[in-house]
Amino acid sequence: MSRDTMDMADRRTLLKATGGVGLLGLAGCISTTDDDGDDNGDDGDDGMGDGNGNGDDDDESADAYEIGMVDSLTGSLADFGERNQRAVELALADVNAVGVRNRDLEIIVEDSESESQAGVSAAQKLINQDNVPFLIGAVGSGVSLSIYESVVQGTDAVQLSQNSTGLGLTDFPGLLRMSPSGRTQSAALADIIAEDGYDEVAVTYINDEFGESLYDAFAEAYEGEIVYDSSHDGEQSSYGSLVSEMNGSGTDAWLCITYQQEFATMVTNMFESGYEPQLYGADSNRGDTVLANTPEGSMDGMKLVEPAAPEDQENYQAFADDFEAEFGESPTAWSAFAYDCVVTAALSIQAADEFSGAALDEVVRDVTRPEGEEVFTYEEAHAVLDDGGTADDIDYQGVSGPIDFDENGDPRGSLAVFEVSDHDYETIEFRES
Repeated sequence: MSRDTMDMADRRTLLKATGGVGLLGLAGCISTTDDDGDDNGDDGDDGMGDGNGNGDDDDESADAYEIGMVDSLTGSLADFGERNQRAVELALADVNAVGVRNRDLEIIVEDSESESQAGVSAAQKLINQDNVPFLIGAVGSGVSLSIYESVVQGTDAVQLSQNSTGLGLTDFPGLLRMSPSGRTQSAALADIIAEDGYDEVAVTYINDEFGESLYDAFAEAYEGEIVYDSSHDGEQSSYGSLVSEMNGSGTDAWLCITYQQEFATMVTNMFESGYEPQLYGADSNRGDTVLANTPEGSMDGMKLVEPAAPEDQENYQAFADDFEAEFGESPTAWSAFAYDCVVTAALSIQAADEFSGAALDEVVRDVTRPEGEEVFTYEEAHAVLDDGGTADDIDYQGVSGPIDFDENGDPRGSLAVFEVSDHDYETIEFRES
């Protein structure tokens, strides 16, 4: 696999030139506004010629192609949003170093505040006012589903969620997602708890699509006895009564399917009450917010399962090196999903007959399917399309791994198992989903 690697000075220059996404809590400042006040990012001619990069609007002076993104810039899932935005900066730099039909790609970013209502409002602005034909969004299964059902369904716009694992998304084939279904996480948790010798477990789950669907899948997969189960509301100041009830169940194994902010509060309540269960968790339990807001040693021994990135894959390693060099920290699998959303959108624009939701919907699945030539970077994929290839001629292998959207809009994926040691997360194994 070939990869032309820019030195870091060139990358920083390119990030600034392409208007890297800023975590401003407002729209990312990377859209263009025409002189006539139209900030839809088009020049009045959305035709894109023959669909192979040779259309009559391939003019370097043309406005950039604008798409939208709803992300968690604030709220309980902001840890995900922060790393997503950093991955988006890198993806835009890589895409715009090559170009999309001799134009740049720009992304208008709106904040979901990690809530469905705010996410819907953000999506309405992007779809109805900015007229974006492609929407990346969102973090949180409930937010993604609310956006699809309230805003996207019935339109020509394409929605591709960056970070949603709830099982309910599978029931909406028009809603694509880059992260795999949480059904595999639930099955893995059931296996791990049994392997650790626990034939009883107490479970709490947040009362939204994410929590309820992962709990249902766990209950179906677990062969032991669930001696306690209860849903909980988000953003509570205390979960003291809940953890007291879990402790009263008499089992040492506790599974918490919730978000970082809520889990940090639960752990603090457990620690202050002197409870020392064996903790287990799903993907949204892990993060810097949890470590920063829980007492040292309060989670040691906990095991978590979340989607994994292909750490031995060369394009992931290059992405991780760029991420760490630019931002001083390692990416997560969620960051890789966000990066691949941007690249998939760019390839869809390059491959489509025109810049419209209907045209992009026709190719978005095909650019990642195994029938085509395996390509590992945007540059490699663009070269095939620019040389007369079609969406069927490429199979983009993402930095998050093979994507291969199925008929329900779900991708392939693998899982990482983490254990908390010395108040930090350590990867202890990988499992195929």
